[in-house]
Amino acid sequence: MARVDFAFGAPDRLLMACEVVRKHYLAGRRVLVYSRDPAVLSRFDRLLWRFDPAAFVPHVAGGDPLAADTPVVLAAAIEPADAAPAEQPWLLNLDAQTPPHAEQFERILEIVSGADADKQAGRQRWRDYEAAGHALRAFDVSAQAEPES
Repeated sequence: MARVDFAFGAPDRLLMACEVVRKHYLAGRRVLVYSRDPAVLSRFDRLLWRFDPAAFVPHVAGGDPLAADTPVVLAAAIEPADAAPAEQPWLLNLDAQTPPHAEQFERILEIVSGADADKQAGRQRWRDYEAAGHALRAFDVSAQAEPES
């Protein structure tokens, strides 16, 4: 089963996701960023290019021929994997629902903002992961600085 880390109270969910992806990229980890919503993935893609003028986070869409060689992949679908969880990239879930095939990942990262709808969806994902037997951890990130406009 996966270890699932929930960061809750994020001032800006997608901006925090950019910071998280950059941190893991710099640590040498591969990250699969998942959402079924193409608009979310498109906004996240654009934000990765501009959230920090000095940052560079190499990323591609899931179907791209370079996906296997790129550390960050943005995907609207998750296929069952043949590899063991330790060989899989970490999963950053930006979808409102629990991702399919969560058990194939060693680590899953969840970011939940303070918005009511996001909190409700995050609570449901927590219950889903818990029912599936995943190890859950929660981190309050609400005290972090507000995002700049």
